Amino acid sequence: MLAAATGLAAVTGFACAQTAPQTPELTQKWKDRSMHTIQMKTLDGQPANLADYKGKVVLVVNVASRCGFTPQYGDLETLFQKYRDRGLVVLGVPCNDFGGQEPGSSSEIREFCSTKYKVTFPMLEKVQVKAGSGQSELYEFLGTRTGKLPGWNFSKYLVGKDGQPVAMYASSVKPGDAALQQAIEQALSK
Repeated sequence: MLAAATGLAAVTGFACAQTAPQTPELTQKWKDRSMHTIQMKTLDGQPANLADYKGKVVLVVNVASRCGFTPQYGDLETLFQKYRDRGLVVLGVPCNDFGGQEPGSSSEIREFCSTKYKVTFPMLEKVQVKAGSGQSELYEFLGTRTGKLPGWNFSKYLVGKDGQPVAMYASSVKPGDAALQQAIEQALSK
C-alpha cells in the first residue's frame, strides 16, 4: 500500500515542488531577512528561535507520519547523526497539508517519531506549508526565496549557515541521495 501511494505521488506530481507565490509584498517582506529572524514553537509547544541555528546548516523537512515517504524519518536520523558534529541540523516540521497524512496531536507525533524511528533531531510544531492564509512564516520565507513550495510530504530545503536557502529537494529525493549529501558537504565547508 505504501509503495502504491509513493508511486502514485511520483506519477501524479505530488512529490514535485509547487510554484510559490511571488508578489512584490512578499519579496519586500523577506528582502533583508533570513530564516534566523523567524520565531516558531517546538513540537512540545516551547518557543523555538531559529536564530539558534546561526552558523549551522539546516535541512528543513515537512514530515508526516502516514505517508509513503514516512520511512525517510529513519534516513533523516541517520543523516543527522552523520553530520551533526560538523554542524548540520535536521529540522522536522510536521504538516497535514497533503492527503491528511499527519492528523496526530503533538504528543502522538512525538511518540511515533521517537518509538518507531528513534528520532532525536529537533521537531517543530505542526504547521501549514501551503501558500495562503495560515501559512507558516518559515514556509512563506522559504517559498519566497526559492520560488518553490512542497508539493508533498518530505520535501527538503537545505539552508546555509547564513540562514538563506541553498536548494530545495522534492519528496522523492532520499536523505541518502549522493547529490543532497554533496550539497550538505559543500554548505558545511563554507
